Amino acid sequence: MSLLSDSKRGIVALALIFCSGGSLLFAQEKSAAPTTDQTKELLERAVAQAESTAAISHQLKDIFQRAAKAVVKIHGVDEHSEICGTGFFVDPTGTLYTAYTVGGEAGNFTIEFGGKKYPARQLLADIRSGTAMLKIDAATPALPIGKSEELGVAAPVVAIGYPLDLPETPNCGMIAGFDQKYLGRYFSTTHLRVNLPTQRGEAGAPLLNMKGEVVGIVVSRLENNSACYAVPIEAAEKIRSDFVRFGEAKHGWVGINVSEAAEPVEGSRAEMTQIMQDTPAARSGIKSGDILLQVGRKKVTQPEDVLDASFFITAGDTVPITVMRGNQKLTFHVQADLHPASKNVPMLSDGTRVPAAVDANRAIPLKLESAAQTTP
Repeated sequence: MSLLSDSKRGIVALALIFCSGGSLLFAQEKSAAPTTDQTKELLERAVAQAESTAAISHQLKDIFQRAAKAVVKIHGVDEHSEICGTGFFVDPTGTLYTAYTVGGEAGNFTIEFGGKKYPARQLLADIRSGTAMLKIDAATPALPIGKSEELGVAAPVVAIGYPLDLPETPNCGMIAGFDQKYLGRYFSTTHLRVNLPTQRGEAGAPLLNMKGEVVGIVVSRLENNSACYAVPIEAAEKIRSDFVRFGEAKHGWVGINVSEAAEPVEGSRAEMTQIMQDTPAARSGIKSGDILLQVGRKKVTQPEDVLDASFFITAGDTVPITVMRGNQKLTFHVQADLHPASKNVPMLSDGTRVPAAVDANRAIPLKLESAAQTTP
């Protein structure tokens, strides 16, 4: 009597070749003449592995087919040459996200979508988040928005982009890390490090989870092209929220310096070391020596967390800031001011104006010391 139905023999043959070579060798070493039960177990295991591989392949194909409809190729012209990149729609009225390197400083945009070309205009470009928003006048599909905070290291992800002069292409990888700095330079907010290589033209590509939801935007690649960085989708959504409310990005600022405390307090080592004069923090009653526990909805455990927390502060909004002062836990409601960099008034970390323009919206260079200061 046959151990498996004829309909599974083809699957078994492939599975034995690609999935179970090691198992077969092990079985042969263990016994030159495996029993019928051992053979049956081996074949059933091979079938299960083949079916699992087929299921993953089907899931990836489904994500690509659904998401690719909302992913577009972007053409533009900057002061040096023509550029090309990737973008994706986030609402049905033609609004799309892309990387700042694609849509931030170029013009004369053309979008390839649905076999046609559409002129596009820039709505907003924000170098601090590394993103830009463009728009075409057409009804469009839109990708669903997910949550990058639900991802963990080794979580599988898919990017869809337009590499070089090729059509839309899926690129599969996994989350390799959540980085606040790279080569000694701090990001304005935590970036997703993804172990998938990217090519020219894929900047601005959506990074999708296995539900087909956008969790990030590809913004740069590592120097050896072994991996890439994606800004979390929450950062782009913060900028879009500002645009809807104010017509521009409104990066907030409260005016404190934070360094590492000698001992953790309530799980946090972020100590206020300086409260700048005539700033929202100074007016609120926050004092040097306070241990910072939370900014808005972001919990703080180390000084670097302040960069991530402060990114999501919007100027004009009242932000609850929780601190420990001695044995007291205090919450101050601070109305954030516009970030000095947004006013084009270059300043040092202590609030001193400097004559030369300092691009504080770019990644922040800091020395990698335990007492490195951060300034929200």
